[in-house]
Amino acid sequence: MDSNKPLLLQSPSTPNTQEILPTIHVFPELPKSKSSSSNIATFSRMDSSNKVEKSSNYEPTLNQKNSSRRSAMSVHSGSSSSSTKNSVKEVSFNHLGSKPVRYGSKGADSEGLSMSQKELRDEDARLVYINDPEKTNERFEFSGNWISTAKYSILTFIPRNLFEQFHRVAYVYFLIIAILNQLPQLAVFGGVVSVLPLAFVLIVSAVKDAYEDWRRHRADKVENNRLASVSVNGELVEKKWKDIRVGEVIKIKANETIPCDIVLLSTSDPTGVAYVQTTNLDGESNLKTRYAKQETHSEKGRFNGLIKCEKPNRNIYGFQANIEIDGEKLSLGSSNIVLRGCEVKNTNWALGVAVYCGGETKAMLNSSGAPSKRSRLETRMNSEIIMLSFFLVALCTVTSVCAAVWLKRHKDELNLLPYYRKLDVSEGKEDSYKYYGWALEVLFTFLMSVIVFQVMIPIALYISMELVRIGQAYFMIGDNRMYDEATKSRFQCRALNINEDLGQIKYVFSDKTGTLTENKMEFQCASISGVDYSSTKAILEDEQVEYSVQVDGKVLRTKMKVKVNLELLHLSRSGIENKDRKQIHDFFLALAACNTIVPLVVDTTDPDVKLIDYQGESPDEQALAYAAAAYGFTLIERTSSHITIDIHGERQRFNVLGMHEFDSDRKRMSVILGCPDNSVKLFVKGADTSMLDVKDKSFDMDIIRATETHLHSYSTLGLRTLVIGMRRLNTSEFEQWHAAYEAASSALFGRAATLRKVASNVESNLCILGATAIEDKLQQGVPEAIESLRTAGIKVWVLTGDKQETAVSIGYSSKLLTRNMTQIIINSINRDSSRRRLEEAIVMTQKLMSRTSSEGPSDTISTQVALIIDGTSLVHILDNDLEEQLFELASGCSVVLCCRVAPLQKAGIVSLVKKRTSDMTLAIGDGANDVSMIQMADVGVGISGQEGRQAVMASDFAMGQFRFLVPLLLIHGHWNYQRLGYMILYNFYRNAVLVLVLFW
Repeated sequence: MDSNKPLLLQSPSTPNTQEILPTIHVFPELPKSKSSSSNIATFSRMDSSNKVEKSSNYEPTLNQKNSSRRSAMSVHSGSSSSSTKNSVKEVSFNHLGSKPVRYGSKGADSEGLSMSQKELRDEDARLVYINDPEKTNERFEFSGNWISTAKYSILTFIPRNLFEQFHRVAYVYFLIIAILNQLPQLAVFGGVVSVLPLAFVLIVSAVKDAYEDWRRHRADKVENNRLASVSVNGELVEKKWKDIRVGEVIKIKANETIPCDIVLLSTSDPTGVAYVQTTNLDGESNLKTRYAKQETHSEKGRFNGLIKCEKPNRNIYGFQANIEIDGEKLSLGSSNIVLRGCEVKNTNWALGVAVYCGGETKAMLNSSGAPSKRSRLETRMNSEIIMLSFFLVALCTVTSVCAAVWLKRHKDELNLLPYYRKLDVSEGKEDSYKYYGWALEVLFTFLMSVIVFQVMIPIALYISMELVRIGQAYFMIGDNRMYDEATKSRFQCRALNINEDLGQIKYVFSDKTGTLTENKMEFQCASISGVDYSSTKAILEDEQVEYSVQVDGKVLRTKMKVKVNLELLHLSRSGIENKDRKQIHDFFLALAACNTIVPLVVDTTDPDVKLIDYQGESPDEQALAYAAAAYGFTLIERTSSHITIDIHGERQRFNVLGMHEFDSDRKRMSVILGCPDNSVKLFVKGADTSMLDVKDKSFDMDIIRATETHLHSYSTLGLRTLVIGMRRLNTSEFEQWHAAYEAASSALFGRAATLRKVASNVESNLCILGATAIEDKLQQGVPEAIESLRTAGIKVWVLTGDKQETAVSIGYSSKLLTRNMTQIIINSINRDSSRRRLEEAIVMTQKLMSRTSSEGPSDTISTQVALIIDGTSLVHILDNDLEEQLFELASGCSVVLCCRVAPLQKAGIVSLVKKRTSDMTLAIGDGANDVSMIQMADVGVGISGQEGRQAVMASDFAMGQFRFLVPLLLIHGHWNYQRLGYMILYNFYRNAVLVLVLFW
């Protein structure tokens, strides 16, 4: 078996209905509408001083009457005359006929990550009557929008807090001692004095816990009392978030946060598109597109209809529902729902109906409560204290037995025996002390011995441990090796009670985006027509180039600079006289157009200079768009129907006739453009394996072989590679595709598979233009840190919400994966296939292990196998009885890479390991989607990055960079454990000596 070849364990015949489906958009021309001015907006005005724009003539006749209309997301400024002067020339063509074009609903993605393609049964569905919350919730079965993340209430604080504190066995012991001291017969020490030490420790801990929970209550109160605009009888009124009910229609404005899970009904864009930021859900800061159905488009908020959707669940990547409106039933999917915590961006307003509120929202269902963490050493102390308790009982028993023997021998001498007189003659008359008899005296002797020997289990040890931990925190905070220069932040020790656990970590569970990487992609190399144009070959290191365009007397520059190859830059500016230069032109045109990028114009300190900030769902797309701009192909406007690209000072408009978004089956995305020369071109980009399979058979094989060689060299450098292709479509081919798409999008069953087939059919016979190489910039020192952790025997698992291809690429660049590893890839779509794939993988791993054991040490298998599994498979594995098989497989691998996982799945994977091994676990992440994982692990570390402070607030320790794990675990963790361990042993030894002297 070739160890370099990944083992794909997935069903070849059954379509994966829970993956993101291939999405096909076909957009007509849209109406021009006003847009409010803001500092961030899409650019649409054209400078009159620039060259006359070329415009695509390729536009369906249906849209001819609307050809001068624009999307609402464009920015318009200046006078109407100026606008007229700078308008884009538009020429329609009539030779395609007048077939209607479906748009705005993101049809292919409407099913999203559905649980099934079958019709929802009434008993499995939630019925939501739009604009009628009373009828929707007439049986009071739906949750309100009030949330609580606090741990205690006023009534439960004292009993629950005491219950958690008395998990320390020593506290139970000292409570018993304090109770015994209250009895007059046993009062060795004063009754009040014996209670004070325990009361002091309990009160201090309770005050700390109360303060932390008060902060959570305060945050909940702020959240619940935020205001949202809700439609009541057709009028918008302000309502507190906690008062929102299922069925109410809510209006969200730009930059506002979504108060609950809503199905989009209408947006400020005439096509129903809205852009949202999902940082709080999946950690990604890039904009995502969501869509409202055209049939529900209205700005008034007066809607009537019925939504039948699935019951609340934790799957943030899926949604299954349908909507009945005006007698028409429409399907809804993950592209039509916006989840609580998302922010609306670059969209003036959006209307949606609440379908899940409060604790039933997907965000809250993926948020696990804050657990009570105790160090492993403290847990071990509990068992040691129990053993010492038995030893103490033995000492006291010996003492009481000896006392019983002594009392029997001297029973006749007890009246006047020194140190044990029964008679009291101190006042001149004879009196007797109270004597309880031989049996009770022996019992009292036993109990008094317990009180006298109580220092065998010292309460002072716990106070000493807290003082030592404070000193350890001081050392960690002051360590300059964990000081982040970029953010000027030091290490934070947020939980003092688990410092020593840092030295016992066996498993590290890490997020990818923002934790291992900076989430910044950089364009590095390009191969065009078999020629390698590496940026380092023809330009000085660190020299970067930016391209600017003139618009309305303003200079527009891209926000990010890109390293360029001077030779390629010169060729890109040389026109399209020959075939090679034409391919270079088409290559960069594909980079600028084949994406979902939204260009935003951002103000700078110079009023004459603006920055173009490219926002999109994928940082890869952003890097390619910036690279195209650096070579003179600047995307300056995107609407739902067309894009405008400045090509070396000449603005050209291309009509977007269709788009097939990326999906993990095809591993490609494509866009169909109507070009200014009346031609129709299909531009495709995707993984090399999928692109080279659909190339034109007559294409020059020398170019293909050269491109493959360049791809291999890029990959060995850990760069993310994509292949770019193109195909010209004639009228009949375009009509054939359009008809097939219309038929597929209206299919009731098997819709996802049919749409994939439509996309695959048109993405064929491609002319390979070239390839790109992008570096997902890792944080400084990540590969070295991972190598150090693995050398120390720590297993590193990466749990990410990213696509599988992205995660694998980062695995290589971070040295988590190596080329000599055997990859076991599990992508399954149901429980049975998951079981089969796991069994096959276990058998395969055992074979590899037996082979390796015959060749050398058996533990070398752990350095050769990497398990890669997706979130869809984990849904079936973690919800069924397959966890044991997954753990058996994963424990034999040195690397586990989980892709497309939801926040609670991350916590489930950590729990999977914690339940089946005594090894310590650490989880590290930087986003709100990592909170559940951080809280589930024995030790949680938050990265104070660019994605808010939710992870830091939920963590036990916080720091600025992933590489700080090395000094934290291997230096501070080691010394923390050793110092505290020695101190505990010393205390036990010291007290044992004291007690044994007393006993003697």
